[in-house]
Amino acid sequence: MSSADDLDAYESKLELDLYREYKDVVNIFKYAVETERRFYLCNAVDLKVRTEGGDVYYEVSMRDAWVWDMYRPTRFVKSAKVLTFRDVSIEEIQHSDLEVPEGD
Repeated sequence: MSSADDLDAYESKLELDLYREYKDVVNIFKYAVETERRFYLCNAVDLKVRTEGGDVYYEVSMRDAWVWDMYRPTRFVKSAKVLTFRDVSIEEIQHSDLEVPEGD
């Protein structure tokens, strides 16, 4: 294998491990938050619209959070704050929608 193939295989494994971790933890969180750079799961979220010098931006504060980022050594964080000029999506997780039926 070439080093590019090794890197692709390594990143594919990281992505699969991250997806499996997401499936394991999603049921312990209340909200899904998506920004232009990251996806978060959290149990408390606060969105504030800020203006400064005519510019509008968003301040997103989260507590008890999990960060979708395969390169982070630890994905659980006590709190996180994101400042962004782009859209922010906040959804309350409906846990009954997340149950995967068992195969026969």
